[in-house]
Formats: sequence, C-alpha cells, structure tokens
Amino acid sequence: MNFKALTAAIAMMAMPAAVMADPDDDKLIINGEIEMISVAKAPEHLENLDTIYSGWHFRTDETQALQIDDFDNPAMIFVDQAADVYETVDGAAGKSCASCHDGVESFAGLTAQMPKVDPETGKLVVMEDLINECRTERMEADAWKWSGADMQGMVALIGLQSRGMPMNVAIDGPAAPYWEQGKEMYYTRYGQLELSCANCHEENYGNMIRADHLSQGMINGFPTYRLKQAKLISRHNRFRGCIRDTRAETFAEGSDEFRALELYVASRGNGLSVETPAVRQ
Repeated sequence: MNFKALTAAIAMMAMPAAVMADPDDDKLIINGEIEMISVAKAPEHLENLDTIYSGWHFRTDETQALQIDDFDNPAMIFVDQAADVYETVDGAAGKSCASCHDGVESFAGLTAQMPKVDPETGKLVVMEDLINECRTERMEADAWKWSGADMQGMVALIGLQSRGMPMNVAIDGPAAPYWEQGKEMYYTRYGQLELSCANCHEENYGNMIRADHLSQGMINGFPTYRLKQAKLISRHNRFRGCIRDTRAETFAEGSDEFRALELYVASRGNGLSVETPAVRQ
C-alpha cells in the first residue's frame, strides 16, 4: 500500500466502518429514449484508472429513478425557470439572453467542451464566467452570484442542450498549464485529515462511508440537484464541501484554483455523456 492510500485508510478508520459496494451495472437511459454513456474506457491521460463510471452508478435505486425521467427530476423546476429568464429583458441595455443568441438549443455541445481557454485573454473560463460576461457587458445587468439559483439554473439549462453528448475537454495547447495546476491540486492532501481528491475518488471509490457511497467524483452531471440540500449545486460548491470535509481552509467559488481543478476533473470524465442536470443524494 502506498503512503497516500495508507493515509486514506487511517482517516477512514476514524469514521464509521466502510464497506465495499461496487458501481452497479444498470443502464442509464433518460425518458426511455436517450441512452447515456455512463461507463467508458478511461482517457489516456488518467494513469490510475482503467474504467470510468458516472456517479449515477453509485446512487441508490430511488435516486437513480429520479434522474431517468424528466417529469420526476426535481432539477427540471429550476431549468424551466431558467428558460423563462432566458427570454426576459434585464439590465440597462434592454436585452435578454435571447436578444443576442438564437434559441437555447444553439448551445448544444458547449458544456461538453467546458472549461476552456478564452482565445482573446488566454484565461481559463467556466460556464459561470461566460454567463456573467454576457450579463454585465452586453445586458448591462448585475452579475449573478456563483451558486445562486438564477446562475445555476441557467448553467443547467445550457448544459441540458448537450445532454447525451460525450465530454471532450481540451487539455493541451493553452489549456495545458491550467490542467497541470488542477492535476496537482487533485493529488494534494489537504486539511487535518490529510486527504486528497484522489484518496477518496480514485483509491477508494466504491467504499461506503457512513451513508455515502464514494464515486469517482465525476462532474459530467453538474450542476446537480442534491436531495440533502434540495437545490442545484455548482461544481465549485461541491469542491468547497469536499475540501472542507478534510478540515481545511478552502478556496472560494470562482477562484482560479477551482477553475483549474474543474478543468482537470472534467477531463477525467472525457468520454462520459453530459448528464446535466443529474440527481444525487
């Protein structure tokens, strides 16, 4: 056992007993017609996994059932609200999202490629950046809070247009240094428990800890509706929660650190279908 795995094992011994529960072999089919790629060969840049799994395979049957039917998916309430906001004029410029963009269907494929580097600024941008840029610069409206209901509803609405498409995040060229930064963060141990993302989601996925079935930590379904919080949860909100659980000071939502981590974690799911909006416990 290597040192990281030993550290994780020691930390887990301090928690209620952990037991193994492998990902199930059910098929993820939405509305009886959209068959998702929820299990795939690991992308070549992953060194320690042969197969990647959607987080859906680690959830209870009851939670899985909520995601496979849009009528039952509680996230769709927020998606419907965002569809109305998309057509609503806001800001001093007297514009709505629809004033500049075609129908929201025109965003098909975008989420599957995010995050990405802005060719003009050379900066890594995520979906929330693109949305707030449109609001502040084109609509002359107030920026939305990162994990606010309006923002995550719109991120989910745009993500829905790519549902079923395989994740294909670029990690080379100008994205490479950001990807390396995110990778370093993924394998860095944080907090009093000295746990990294990899300790849980790479070395111990499949373990049951308390009532939580550890997944591989894929983010291809975000923003996801979390039943315990009864709302859509952003990727960065989940990152904060994980780092906080190691009893560490965490980074801010929208920080450059979390942008880089989002790029790296998204790339780990290359080949899995976009599931937005997913349902998790």
